[in-house]
Amino acid sequence: MILAIDNGVSGSIACLNKNGKVILFLPTPVKKELNYTKEKAWLNRLDHHALKELLFFIFRENDNSFENISVYIERPMINPMRWKASMSAIRCLEALVVVLEEVKLPSPTKYIDSKEWQKTMLPSGLKGADELKRAGVNVAERMFPGRKFIPDADALLMAEYLRRKENGEMK
Repeated sequence: MILAIDNGVSGSIACLNKNGKVILFLPTPVKKELNYTKEKAWLNRLDHHALKELLFFIFRENDNSFENISVYIERPMINPMRWKASMSAIRCLEALVVVLEEVKLPSPTKYIDSKEWQKTMLPSGLKGADELKRAGVNVAERMFPGRKFIPDADALLMAEYLRRKENGEMK
């Protein structure tokens, strides 16, 4: 099975079996709480309890074993010009890695850049995040009819790309 995680508090998690059957596709579980700074502000954090429940659901779907699961996380965006978003991505990644270690998922977790899977799964010539997200939803709706993709389909498309790659279906 392939577990693909679109890192970040606005990301998603997808799990596919080797035949491409969707085991799980959900937004990353988050909780909202007051920021840790002195000014009044709210932030989203990874809900580690809910994430563990999702992972144990996958564990049960895989005959109570994590042995046959490949885990991939999309590499977080690090951009000094987008400081708050970068810090959020880094904080989410660290919390995510801790949860994966706690449930004893197989190591090592592999990282993938968004451009790698997007190059294969999306049409060329797309510009900007909004256009990439819209195209991703459009492609995913055709590949996985009847599913809802809110706000995007990134983790599912990433999982399908990785499934094909691991199965040797791509040149």
